[in-house]
Amino acid sequence: MSTPDTRPVLVVGAGPVGLTAAAELARRGTPVRLIDRTDAPSPLTKALMVWPRTLEVFRGLGADDYIDKHGLPVHSFRYNSGTDPICDIVFGDRTRPMVIIQPDVEELLREAFTRAGGRIEWETELIRLSQDPDGVLATLRAPDGTETTEEYAYVVGGDGASSTVRKALGIEFRGATYPNVFILADTEIDGDLQRDAVHYYCTENGIMVLIPLYNGRFRVFTAGPPGLRGEDLTEELLQDFVDKRGPGGLKLYDVSWKTTFAIHARHAERFRAGRVFLAGDAAHIHSPAGGQGLNTGVTDAHNLAWKLALVHRGAAAPELLDSYGSERAAVAQGVVKQAEVQTKAWMLSKRWQIQLRDVSARMAERSGVFDRFYSPWLAGLTNHYPAGPAVDEEQGRRLRRTGPRNGHLVADAALRASLPVDRYTLLVTLPSGPRPPRLAEVEKSYDELVTVRTKPGRRFSAVLVRPDHYVAAQDHAPELTRVLGHLATLAPAALIEEGHSA
Repeated sequence: MSTPDTRPVLVVGAGPVGLTAAAELARRGTPVRLIDRTDAPSPLTKALMVWPRTLEVFRGLGADDYIDKHGLPVHSFRYNSGTDPICDIVFGDRTRPMVIIQPDVEELLREAFTRAGGRIEWETELIRLSQDPDGVLATLRAPDGTETTEEYAYVVGGDGASSTVRKALGIEFRGATYPNVFILADTEIDGDLQRDAVHYYCTENGIMVLIPLYNGRFRVFTAGPPGLRGEDLTEELLQDFVDKRGPGGLKLYDVSWKTTFAIHARHAERFRAGRVFLAGDAAHIHSPAGGQGLNTGVTDAHNLAWKLALVHRGAAAPELLDSYGSERAAVAQGVVKQAEVQTKAWMLSKRWQIQLRDVSARMAERSGVFDRFYSPWLAGLTNHYPAGPAVDEEQGRRLRRTGPRNGHLVADAALRASLPVDRYTLLVTLPSGPRPPRLAEVEKSYDELVTVRTKPGRRFSAVLVRPDHYVAAQDHAPELTRVLGHLATLAPAALIEEGHSA
C-alpha cells in the first residue's frame, strides 16, 4: 500500500450529484469538503423518477426507511395516442421505479453525509482553481466575503448545467437546444386517473405527461409554444393544455409550482481534466424523457467516488481514475440518445409517422421487447462499461456462454448487497481438492485491495467484482492469469513491490 493522501477532496455543489459523491467518499473514510453557493437546499420538486439501480445506491447509504416513507412505487407507464391506449409498460419487482421528489432525495443524501461525519458549507463559492500533477489549488469565497486558497487532492464538479468548475477548466459543452418551450407544474387533480402509473398522451395538440406524487398531487409535463415565458403560464392556460391534450374530465386546482424551461441535449467534451472531474448535469444534460437525469448523475458520482477513495488511501494506482470518463461517457451517450428518440417520438405531427409509432409500440409490448430490454435498461441494470483500466478484455467469443460478463453488473441483487463497497471482491468457486496456490498470492499481495470469498462447486471459476459491483475480470482456470494481470494494473507500484519482496 502506498502512502495515503491526507488532503481532502473538494466537492462543488450540494445537489443530488454532489451529495452522492460526498456521502460515498465520507463513508469510505475519505476526507471531503462539500460546498454550495446557495444559502439552503432548493424546495423545488424538479426531478422525481428514481430507478432501481439508483435506489440500490441510496439503500447502500442507509436510506431504506426514508425510501419506504417518501417513495411512491410506479406500476407502469401507460401510453396513449390521443385518448386511445397504445401500450402499457408494466414494471416487475426488479425494474419498478419510485417517485421521490428531488428535495426528498437531497434530504436522504444529506442525512447519509451527516451520519458519515460530513457537513455542507452553504453560501460558499468556488472562485477559481488551478492544478498541477500533484494537486489542485482552489480559491473559495466564504459567506462573509473572505477568500481563501487551499490545496485539495481532487475536485469534483457536481454544480449543474452552468457549472463553474467546467467553465474554470475551459471544457466545451457541446450540443443543441430544442426549439419548444416545455412546462412543468405540480398540482391537485380532480378526475379519474390511476395513481400508480405514469400517463402519456401523445395528441395532435402536443404531448401531455401526468405523473403521480406521493402526497396525492400530480406532476404535469407538456410542451408550450416557442417564446412562452414563465410569467405567461397562468393556471387557466395550464388547464387549457390539460383539456386539449389529456384524457378529458380533469380539473386542476391548488397549483403549488409551475415553470417553463428549454430542453437541451449537451455533453462536455471530456469528463476529466487532470485531478478535476465533472459529474451529472455539469457533464451532460438531456431531455427528461424516460426520467434518467437524476439517476445518471447519481451513478456518475457513485462510479467516481469508489475510485477516488481507493486511490486517495493508496490502495489503487491513479491510473484507475482514467476509467471514469470513458465509462460514464458511454452511459451518458446512451441516455442522451434514448431521450432524444423518445422526445422526437412525442413530437411527431405527420399522420403516417404517428401511425407507425403506435403500431411499433403495440408490437414491442406484445412481443415482450419492453420487458426484456427497455425496462431493465430504464432501471439502470443493463448499463455496461467498456474494456479499460477498470474492466478487463473479454476472453474469446461469448455467443453461447452464460454467466457474468466483464463490465456488467453482478446479476444477483442479494449478492450485490452483501459485497463490500470499499474494496474489490474475488468470488471463487472451488471444486474439491487442494486450494490453488494463486489464491494465496492474491490474498498476500493485494490484501489492501481485494477480499477473497470462496464457495464449493463443480468447476473452478474466479470473478473479480469491483466495489460498485460490476465485473472487472474473471478466470476459469486456477492459474488466475487474467485476474492477477488485471490486479497488477490496478495496484500502486509500492504495493506490488511489497508483495514481490514478501
